[in-house]
Amino acid sequence: MFWHRKRTSSAHRGNLTAFIDEGSEIEGKYTFSGTVMLNGKFQGEIASTDTLIIGERGVVNATVRAGTVIINGELVGNVQATERVELKGTARVFGDVEAPVIVVEEGVLFEGHCRMTKTKPAEAARDTREFSVVPLKR
Repeated sequence: MFWHRKRTSSAHRGNLTAFIDEGSEIEGKYTFSGTVMLNGKFQGEIASTDTLIIGERGVVNATVRAGTVIINGELVGNVQATERVELKGTARVFGDVEAPVIVVEEGVLFEGHCRMTKTKPAEAARDTREFSVVPLKR
């Protein structure tokens, strides 16, 4: 019998600014730019305008604010994202999630509240310009 370990795709690893692997334990406030994958343990606060990926082996006990948050592992705490939150099939989330786009895959364990916020004003203005107003004939 062969055991296959699910690996992080090379596309994700190739574009990472930082990779915090299992065996690492961090406590405090973590700010970053770019894309960070966290597979270790973290406790405290995470703040960024970019992308945080919590890997399958990641255990995070924190308040998270970021542009995009992708969760494969465990998160205890609240998440606010300005763009989107993705809860992948192996995610375990205990806390509130707030973002304009929230994706929840089958198999996720989620205990908390979910709030979908409005898109950014610039995006909303751009979306309305794509539609044409046509007068109705009577």
